[in-house]
Amino acid sequence: MKQLDRKIFSGIGYVSLIFLAILCIFPFILVVSSSLTEESKILTDGYQFIPTAFSTEAYSILFKYPDQMIQAYMVTIGVTIIGTLFGLFLTSMTAYALSRKDFKWRNKFSFFFFFTTLFNGGLVPWYLLMVNYLHIKDTLLALVIPMMLNVFYIIVMKSFMGSIPEAIVESAKIDGAGDFKIYARLILPLSKPALATIGLFLALAYWNDWYNALLFISDEKLMPLQYYLYKMLGNMDGMRKAMMGAGAVVTTSIPSESLKMAMTVVATGPILLAYPFVQRYFVQGLTIGAVKG
Repeated sequence: MKQLDRKIFSGIGYVSLIFLAILCIFPFILVVSSSLTEESKILTDGYQFIPTAFSTEAYSILFKYPDQMIQAYMVTIGVTIIGTLFGLFLTSMTAYALSRKDFKWRNKFSFFFFFTTLFNGGLVPWYLLMVNYLHIKDTLLALVIPMMLNVFYIIVMKSFMGSIPEAIVESAKIDGAGDFKIYARLILPLSKPALATIGLFLALAYWNDWYNALLFISDEKLMPLQYYLYKMLGNMDGMRKAMMGAGAVVTTSIPSESLKMAMTVVATGPILLAYPFVQRYFVQGLTIGAVKG
């Protein structure tokens, strides 16, 4: 009887997960299909799961200047990799120090970090700090430094590291290992689920970031992908409004709707390909970090 109940429960779970997976896949199929549909058909018939009038015009416009697109891709990929690696390193080191019970100032530092989640100096002081004191304007550091540390990620990592048995650290100390060696050789390998989870969050944040580029980047060679697409879409909308304001007939030569969908495909494609490699760590890191918090 128990085995039958288990099978029924598993069957219901599998069916529910399949249904949810289909619900998640449908919007992406709709986006891809719309990006390959003529603008006139989208305006008259709406979005369709299967293109009724196939067209690659949106992608032709998007890749009209392939050098700029490739440059924006390279900037985004470089910033994502560098920012994620350094962010994980600083986050894990900070969390390790705060999780150590023999660190006498850990409560004071924990309060300091937590306080910043309740109060902050505001946008203007933050901008002045970045530009006038750190001098990162129009450099790649402007895209890396602002998001390198996040208090929420530190708390999650601290909770996970706090679940690692203290006996492991003590045995390493008896063998003469220093703090950094314990951190690098023991704690980090045992923290792979949390590292993968936070690494995914950091990578997504860096990949989707356009706001820091808006504030600090004016050099076109340093524009990340999201900001490049944001500017392109703004220029297209500006052209349409200018044509309408001048009394000109707006034709489908500017496929704004299908272009938006093509931009979504271009911007989300690489990150979707990377997600399956960290998925098994992702759920484990979230659940353990939350339960042990």
